[in-house]
Amino acid sequence: MSIDTEGVGADSSTWRSVVEFAQTLPKVALSTSYGTPALKVAGKLFARLRAEAEGGLLLVCRLDEKQALLSGGSPAFYTTPHYDGYGYIIVDLDLVDRDELREMIVAAWRDKATPTVRKQYDGTD
Repeated sequence: MSIDTEGVGADSSTWRSVVEFAQTLPKVALSTSYGTPALKVAGKLFARLRAEAEGGLLLVCRLDEKQALLSGGSPAFYTTPHYDGYGYIIVDLDLVDRDELREMIVAAWRDKATPTVRKQYDGTD
């Protein structure tokens, strides 16, 4: 699956770097959702690149976390009315801090991973 990342700043995150990081987590697979590239853990969606016209990376998150991110005022995080009341945040990959994005990817993955898969990641059996 090829995604055009030309024009994305050298210091910014790209879909490619999101995929590379996410695939270090157990049971992550590159897939599709609503016709766009997506990441799933054991078949469950936790991240999706929105259509080029829409922009942004859609990530699973808790509703309280979503509210905190939106209240923080950072332009890296936003939502649309379509996602009101749902545990998804949209991330601008050109603006988000890489370390914060990685933490958010792990949190989204943990939210959808089974307890057994989470134990694999945590190193406990």
